[in-house]
Amino acid sequence: MTSKFANLRPAFRTAIAMVTPSANVVVERVTTAILSDFPEVSAHFSRTPVYGSRDLFPDDYDWEGMLGAATLLAQAQPDIIAWNGSKGAMLGLSVDQEFCRRVEDKTGIRATTSTIALHSALDVIDTRRIAIVSPYMEDYQQKLVSAFKRQGFYVVADACLRIDDNLAFAAASDTSIAEMVYRVAEAKPDAILTWCTNFPAAFTLPKLEDDLDIPILDSVSLTVWNALRLTGHHAAEASRWGRLFDIQFNSAC
Repeated sequence: MTSKFANLRPAFRTAIAMVTPSANVVVERVTTAILSDFPEVSAHFSRTPVYGSRDLFPDDYDWEGMLGAATLLAQAQPDIIAWNGSKGAMLGLSVDQEFCRRVEDKTGIRATTSTIALHSALDVIDTRRIAIVSPYMEDYQQKLVSAFKRQGFYVVADACLRIDDNLAFAAASDTSIAEMVYRVAEAKPDAILTWCTNFPAAFTLPKLEDDLDIPILDSVSLTVWNALRLTGHHAAEASRWGRLFDIQFNSAC
């Protein structure tokens, strides 16, 4: 029997759903801040277990947890479901493409991820020469750098804060983020990635971009940008959040 409450969300409104790591406190902050420029768009969140300093699934996703979170979000009938987590960059793009396939097969709702958004942005600005800034420990950072290299990117510089606890990533200061960005900028990359969705870099990036004249792509901002454009919104309305939001083009997940 069909619920009398089915399809009550107004057609002219957009709902963006995000799966986020359980210890993440940055995704909601950045997403809701950016979407304040889009009163017609609402954000909805669900969590999958990712916390502490040990990854229980180092070489894959916790598919049960992630698909469970996506299934709960699907009950709100969003227009898109996004994985707002950065691990896919280390695992490889094909794993995030598999996430999209599984979510779409299970829910019938379009899906995307932070890593897919990153590849889309790097394709449109036509660069493979990047620098990476993160809060990670050096061993994880080197796995991340190696993964980008395997995917055809030239990593000219990287810097990390050597933090090993997922929740503690969010405590990175504006000063420490800026210092790392300025340091890797000396290698003159075509783009700088601030990579980790519990890394509060988005708030510092517009000023840093103005100072350096280099695009800076933040993992959380990328996910919001991609969700907006895939649901038909003019992301440039949020251009105060960085040059990324001036990128407009059409592509699939």
